[in-house]
Amino acid sequence: MRPVRGYGRRSIFVNRRAALALIALWLALPGAIGDVGAARAGTTTNILAFGDSLTAGFGVAPSDAFPTQLAARVKADGYDVEIANAGVSGDTTSGGLARLDWALAAHPDIVLLELGANDMLRGTDPALAKKNLDAMLARMTAAHIRVLLIGMKAPRNWGDEYKKAFDEIYPALAAKYKIPLYPFFLDGVAFDLKLNQADGLHPNKAGVAVIVARIAPLVERMLGKQAG
Repeated sequence: MRPVRGYGRRSIFVNRRAALALIALWLALPGAIGDVGAARAGTTTNILAFGDSLTAGFGVAPSDAFPTQLAARVKADGYDVEIANAGVSGDTTSGGLARLDWALAAHPDIVLLELGANDMLRGTDPALAKKNLDAMLARMTAAHIRVLLIGMKAPRNWGDEYKKAFDEIYPALAAKYKIPLYPFFLDGVAFDLKLNQADGLHPNKAGVAVIVARIAPLVERMLGKQAG
C-alpha cells in the first residue's frame, strides 16, 4: 500500500484511518479467517542442504546435484519446499563449523547436515570431527532448527580402531540430540561403477537419484502432513 503524502500528525492519522478501513473490509469478506489458516498451512518450508562436494554436486550439472534432485522429488510428492545448496567441495567439519553462522543467517526451517567425508579421507582424528559436528548441532538446536543428520562411514584402510571411532560419531550425536539419522550418504551407491564418476568417490546423476530415493522419505516424514 502506498503511503499518503504529507507530514506531521495529519498524515499519520489519515494512514491509520485508511488502514483500519481496509482491515475492517477484509474481515467482513466471507471466509477471511479461514483463508489465514490456509495461507499458513501452505507456507513454504525452507531447507538448507549443508555439506561438502557430495551435497554441492561435484562433477554433475547443477540440475543433477543432490539438493536439486531432492527438491524435485519432494515437490512432486506434494510438498511446498525450497532447498538451498550450501555444499562446498573439499569442506571438512572444521570448515563447516567456521561458515555455519553465515549459512544459518537465512533462517532455514530444516538443515540436512552432511559433513565428515573429507575428515575421514584425510585421516582426521574422529574426536575432532565429532566435536565440530556436536558444536554445529548445538547451534542449530538452540536456534530451533530441525536437522536430518546424514552420516558417513570410514573404510578399513585407516585400521579397525579408526573405523570404529569414526563410524560411531553419527549414531552417538543423533541419539544425543534426538534427531533423525541417515547413517550413510552413499548407501546403495558406494563401489557401484555404474552409479559413480570415474574417481570412484562421487556419485553420477544416476547415483544421486538412488540417494534421493532413499533420503526423500525421511525428509517428507520431517515435513509431516504438509502434502496436499
